[in-house]
Amino acid sequence: MSRVTAWAELLRVSALFTVPGDAVAGAAAVGRAPNRGTALAAASSVCLYEAGMALNDWADRETDAVERPERPLPSGRISPPAAFLAAGALTAAGLALAARAGRPALLTATALAGTVWAYDLRLNHTRAAPATMATARALDVILGAAATSTGTPTAAAARDVAGAAGLMGVHTWAVTAVSRREAEGGAPAVPLAALGVVAGIAAVVTRQRRPQALGAAAAYVAGAARPLAHAALNPSPPLLQRAVGGGIRAMIPLQAALTARTDRRGSAATAAALLALLPLARRLSRKVSPT
Repeated sequence: MSRVTAWAELLRVSALFTVPGDAVAGAAAVGRAPNRGTALAAASSVCLYEAGMALNDWADRETDAVERPERPLPSGRISPPAAFLAAGALTAAGLALAARAGRPALLTATALAGTVWAYDLRLNHTRAAPATMATARALDVILGAAATSTGTPTAAAARDVAGAAGLMGVHTWAVTAVSRREAEGGAPAVPLAALGVVAGIAAVVTRQRRPQALGAAAAYVAGAARPLAHAALNPSPPLLQRAVGGGIRAMIPLQAALTARTDRRGSAATAAALLALLPLARRLSRKVSPT
């Protein structure tokens, strides 16, 4: 069991619930119900996300030995070669799954994999880190759209996909910016700015006043805003880490809101299914940290 626990910590399994909704939001943006391609995109996204988690700890193993010695690699519970091999195998699996959804999906997944590896190996500790993570999350939404759609999307659909991808990306940028100081503490300006981003995203998502989207947006604000407000008042490591965890889990209701705001029949039910993942993510995050 200790071996299983170590891999669960390495792969941040409590954050996995935030991944499939990207594909669903991408499908909704092109006006389609989730189909086989959407499922393949979601599975591919999960593999690439987990590859990024393993590779991140492999690349940061020396830093973690000082700042987080309890992590699986510095504590010796998982060897660095095993983590690197897992990252490679998961990347290959993610690309193989995307290939089954068609050439556009494979091209998008390849760009996503490249972004993940560039972030972990080169850009993680640079000023480009938040923008790189935002790009990865936006590409994840686009992957869902590319895998779901069977033809060239209309101009309106392409615009909707770009909008959904952009909102997920901006949220990710804000959460990543906060996470950069979660180990040592930081200034209140960063979580305060992230709080403003959350408010702006909620305003955009609820512009069409669809009931299900309003409910999901409220859950999004409730999940992200409160810990960010606490971190702005006291930007200590524990509160910053709590804000990052809340921001990660808040991606689920944001994905639900993006899905519910479309006029496709059945989008409200799909959004409700996504929201059902939120309590599971909260419960698991008490056992395995998402950061």
